[in-house]
Amino acid sequence: MEYIQQILFLLVFAAAVYFIARRVILIKKTIQLGKADDRTDHPGIRLKTMLRVAFGQKKMFDRPVVGILHFLVYAGFVLINLEILEIIIDGLFGTHRVLAKPLGSLYPIVINFFEILALGVILACVIFLIRRNVLKINRLHPSSSKEMNGWPAMDANIILVFEIALMMAFLKMNAADAILQERAVGHFADADTGSFLISQWLIPFMSSFSDTFLLIAERAAWWFHIVGILAFALYVTYSKHLHIALAFPNTYFADLKPRGQMNNMPAVTKEVKIMMELEQPGAEEEEVGRFGAKDVEDLSWKNLMDAYSCTECGRCTSQCPANMTGKALSPRKIMMSTRDRLEDIQKGWLANGYDHKDEKSLNGDYITEEELLACTSCNACVEACPVLINPLDIILQLRRYNVMEESKAPQSWNMMFQNLETNMAPWKFSPDDRMKWASE
Repeated sequence: MEYIQQILFLLVFAAAVYFIARRVILIKKTIQLGKADDRTDHPGIRLKTMLRVAFGQKKMFDRPVVGILHFLVYAGFVLINLEILEIIIDGLFGTHRVLAKPLGSLYPIVINFFEILALGVILACVIFLIRRNVLKINRLHPSSSKEMNGWPAMDANIILVFEIALMMAFLKMNAADAILQERAVGHFADADTGSFLISQWLIPFMSSFSDTFLLIAERAAWWFHIVGILAFALYVTYSKHLHIALAFPNTYFADLKPRGQMNNMPAVTKEVKIMMELEQPGAEEEEVGRFGAKDVEDLSWKNLMDAYSCTECGRCTSQCPANMTGKALSPRKIMMSTRDRLEDIQKGWLANGYDHKDEKSLNGDYITEEELLACTSCNACVEACPVLINPLDIILQLRRYNVMEESKAPQSWNMMFQNLETNMAPWKFSPDDRMKWASE
């Protein structure tokens, strides 16, 4: 029977690794659709930023209560799943609690620490479920945020319920294990894990069951825990919870420039300098492929990583002045639409090969002109993001394409552009009169 379990475990583990690796490779290839963008400068500063923002979750604590709960779920889930190492060894070699003897008296301390964290994760997830579905926090509930309709809201609830189930399975497994150790049943007699701090409270409810039932319950919880974690690892690659992994590289490669500094197109900057006689035209001018961005291929790889790193927390949208006044713009929706576009491209690849091209584009089919024009470029969304995502950069590039390639700009903008071209100022008066206001 043990050999059958080992073979079954090996097959499940190998299948999970295969599908997760396949998905990771596909996401990597999708991100690489973006244009090159060198983010290798100042590695020391980038490392500190990653440790402070991604690992330390500094920006989450701008809202302390939510920050503490989120850190509890994050730290608890990550640390508890260190136990997966022992489960994998036990699964592959048919052992039981293989680390108990090597760790000795330290083992019960470690497991009890994990149990405390498991209880914390359960409580935090319950609170998050209440916030989403009972209190109906505006930025999280579909009734207030249209982009959260359907799958996004369901995805968040699935993850929270799944995490609760995984933690309960962990505690149930420990409780059954403790009873079987006390009864000296089979190989459980050789294990010496000591008493469990949290799961011991489940023992009175389970002690009346037979040895056979407890053996089945312990194995069922063990299998659910390991298969659940492997399924969770695969699921997050389709979910907003991919930020669990991508938050680290995303914060490391974040833009180090000041928030208000926008990226100008070198070709346009050069033309302006030539017009102002600050630079001489070259013999051969480099041809500009496209002004701004029409589709995801025109964005940088970092913009696309931003889309996959989005936590859909809505902090950006809740701080957006355009959204507050009822405009169509939602920075969160910009990121979600960019990811939706990437996912649709992936579906085309899987169905028709990597050379497949469809007739859609991010600009127009996924993000509307109304959304782009509503942005005030205030950087509130960038400042609010807990993982340093920059929705504004995508908005500016899409808007640049509309104005410079499609001539889609409001009349008031066109008047300003004309004044800039003729008077070198947004206002309609001669450059010679620019300083007259001072003398008056």
